[in-house]
Amino acid sequence: MLAAMNAYRAAILRFDPAREPGRSAIYDEDGLLVVGPDANGMQVVQAVGSYQELRERFLGVPIEHFPGRIIAPGFVDMHIHFPQTNVIASPADGLLPWLENHTYPEEGRFSDPSHCAESAAFFIAELLRNGVTTALAFASSHPASVTALFARAQQQRLRLITGLCLMDRHAPAGVLNGASMDGRFDATEQSLIDSEALIGQWHGRGRLGYAITPRFAPSCSEAQLRGAGELAARYGDVWIQSHVAENRDEIEWARALFPASCSYLATYGDFGLLRERAIYAHCLHFDEQDRALMHASGAAAAVCPSSNLFLGSGFFDYTAADRAGFHYGLASDVGGGTSFSPFHTMLAAFYVGREGRSKQALSLAPQHLWWQHTTGAAQALGLAGTVGNLLPGCEADFIVLNPQATPLLARRTACADSLDELLFALIVLGDDRLVQRTVVSQALLTIPAN
Repeated sequence: MLAAMNAYRAAILRFDPAREPGRSAIYDEDGLLVVGPDANGMQVVQAVGSYQELRERFLGVPIEHFPGRIIAPGFVDMHIHFPQTNVIASPADGLLPWLENHTYPEEGRFSDPSHCAESAAFFIAELLRNGVTTALAFASSHPASVTALFARAQQQRLRLITGLCLMDRHAPAGVLNGASMDGRFDATEQSLIDSEALIGQWHGRGRLGYAITPRFAPSCSEAQLRGAGELAARYGDVWIQSHVAENRDEIEWARALFPASCSYLATYGDFGLLRERAIYAHCLHFDEQDRALMHASGAAAAVCPSSNLFLGSGFFDYTAADRAGFHYGLASDVGGGTSFSPFHTMLAAFYVGREGRSKQALSLAPQHLWWQHTTGAAQALGLAGTVGNLLPGCEADFIVLNPQATPLLARRTACADSLDELLFALIVLGDDRLVQRTVVSQALLTIPAN
């Protein structure tokens, strides 16, 4: 067994799930991370802790030493759009104009399998280059986009959850779901047939998972939402992902289209789409009833601060979310979000916590920000103890960080007087250059020096 293990020596950051998020970090300045196969052959953490305390137990295990570096859990991105990579940094007056002028024209290109394959290769590489080892991603409304993204993620061993984007109305023809080639099924029926076929083909295959993916309620007919809910009932272990309460114009539109529902969020519940493993992006303009519904249903929020700031959508209310007790975690929301980098996302979350309605000190704590993008996000996805941490039994997804990656980082981190000060310096000054290496399960991916 020892011969099948590998060990890594560096400073090590991980999180205690029994502690409050803002005070949950465990940090060994000279630590040892030991990984090896579990009963199924998956590379998992076998032991972690002080090098001095563990070295005698693992004599003979090869050790790779990273002096001056920090080993941390791979980041978990709870909401990102694969087909929007090319529209990142596109100017717009707000969400709906941004969709119409930039997003929909670009997503229409994903009817071409060759474009899907090229885009998937870049997208997965960019996630890994930025230290993201688990992602819940939107594909486009074209089955070829789902297939290309799953295939590339499987090749690179990224833990990826995605699904066919369901949208059968209120968008240009090129991004709506298509009818069957032989004319036997209309677009709505075919989108549900395709979704079920993709579940059978990809869900649970290695590190891959399927997400039933209504784009957002206004883009789906009642028949499509009803069918999505029926799929969710048949396949209880798949995920559900969509958007809710991002923009006030969007909310008014949804309420006009579904007047029988108590709220925009309740619309999803009325069609059987609120449950555990249901992830709703944004969740900005909620009232207490909405928050209570999130908690009661087990659904979780993907908080997208850089996107919300960029599109002027609003602020996530951390205080109210914690009071209601529903799960949440951080997400880049590329391409509305402005960067693949988790450091940029954490910094944007700090701005939201500082300037938004909550102004809650706990949400501003560096440990809490980091937790939101790792352990907290994994918990929200229903993957606690599997990813997002470096405790024994967790999959061996981790990153090696170089606090000397830039002259300013080196200068600032050298005089950090506490763990919080160190983590905050990395959050504020860090970007992709900080990630020296990304280790994903059994595949070691070395990031070239910048």
